[in-house]
Amino acid sequence: MDLSGKHALVTGGGVGIGKAIALELARSGAQVAVTYLSHEPDDDFALEVKATSGHALIAHRLDVSTEGDVRSVVGSLGEQLGGIDILVNNAGGLVQRRTIADMEFSL
Repeated sequence: MDLSGKHALVTGGGVGIGKAIALELARSGAQVAVTYLSHEPDDDFALEVKATSGHALIAHRLDVSTEGDVRSVVGSLGEQLGGIDILVNNAGGLVQRRTIADMEFSL
């Protein structure tokens, strides 16, 4: 799929699934921005995005559980990118990590 000329935002895009999605968007030609809370994108990731899309990776720290931060960062990114065409809402940390044995179930 050719996403040339499109602007993408991936929340939680510094590592894991978000990072992989951001790279695929870049490979498809999109200009990519990512947000992160505790996993800032590393230099190798930024270089790979630049090499595959021709655009520098834009990264902003964001706590998606704080509405004011979301409004501010997304507004800023929209201005930097000239709009946001694609949003991948991937931010984690909104749920508690527990083993299955520690989870409560009800039927």
